[in-house]
Amino acid sequence: MLPADSTSTTIDRIQNLILESADFEDFLNELARFSAHQMAGDGDDALCGITLLRERKALTIGWSSDAAREVDEIQYSLAQGPCLTAAEEDREVHVPDLLEENRWGPDYATAVASHGLRSVLSLPFNLEGEAKAALNLYSEAPYKFDERAADRARGYTREVSQALRLAIRFALHADSAKNLRAAMESRTVIDIAVGIVMAQSRCSQEDAVRVLTEASSNRNVKLRDIAKSLVDSVDGAGTLTHFEEPAQDPGQDPGRSRAG
Repeated sequence: MLPADSTSTTIDRIQNLILESADFEDFLNELARFSAHQMAGDGDDALCGITLLRERKALTIGWSSDAAREVDEIQYSLAQGPCLTAAEEDREVHVPDLLEENRWGPDYATAVASHGLRSVLSLPFNLEGEAKAALNLYSEAPYKFDERAADRARGYTREVSQALRLAIRFALHADSAKNLRAAMESRTVIDIAVGIVMAQSRCSQEDAVRVLTEASSNRNVKLRDIAKSLVDSVDGAGTLTHFEEPAQDPGQDPGRSRAG
């Protein structure tokens, strides 16, 4: 992590970060950690993820912590959420309190709030190309990102957009961009697991995502690990991992609520 030096500009710090990073994966993760520290304020770190949207696929290419990556992946599984809206529509998205949020349906807000998070701020980067990206900030405190914090974040994303643009250009075309491949593999496993739960429980995509995220939260296991265990159980021995199933409709046939 770069030290907070009031005498240097953000650009100076980012340039130093580029020089000191071992590779682009390291740079993107350090950038996310640095962003979280810069944007949190009041001495507390926020969670930060950097979402890349390209060719209709979204993935987190930099994250300040595993928790930040996990909550970003919830949005990708649901194909909706503030960071996707910010990147796709090139506009700022603010969620003051997830417990009062319903723009993306109850499943998104409930799933992210189950991780102990309450507020979200997503801002687009200016990449000037076919790829789009957004900075995603999360906090455990409701109403964390007030207008002052939002204004600081706007200025910050403008300042670092050029550095991120260069990093993404190299990351997209370099065979050694392991962070991109790992993120895509994780996304693929989660998507397959969602499909398995949908088929087993005959439920909607939203219900399937909720089943997996609740299992992740209840077992204190990463979402991608829960997904991988389910996929492996189906592809391997054929013994299906047990998950809590969505609440059954009163008039539904009991035989249709269980995995076959």
